[in-house]
Amino acid sequence: MTATEGSGAGARRRDHPLFVALAGFYTGLAVVILIPTAYVAVLGAVFGRETVASLVPFVLLVLAVPVALAAVPRTRRFGLYMLLGMVLTAVVAVGVAAVVLWFLVRSGG
Repeated sequence: MTATEGSGAGARRRDHPLFVALAGFYTGLAVVILIPTAYVAVLGAVFGRETVASLVPFVLLVLAVPVALAAVPRTRRFGLYMLLGMVLTAVVAVGVAAVVLWFLVRSGG
């Protein structure tokens, strides 16, 4: 039985055109927030500070996931929206940090 043949409400929701886009975008958002945090926390529990600092750049390998998903035709749309969610989350975080830093420098605090 395929999703289009299913009689349940879940099958109808998964067929909606926005389902893949929203799922991909929010997966990208969650990946940017959760993966680096969990990666550093686990490394910090196992290794010392110097080792953790040297291994942190390897978290960038998580960027290969949406690129690989975008390369496969069946998952291309999900992968592109996941990459969009990751990029926009990073842009917003950097933008907010820049504004906060600007206010702190401006106010002298």
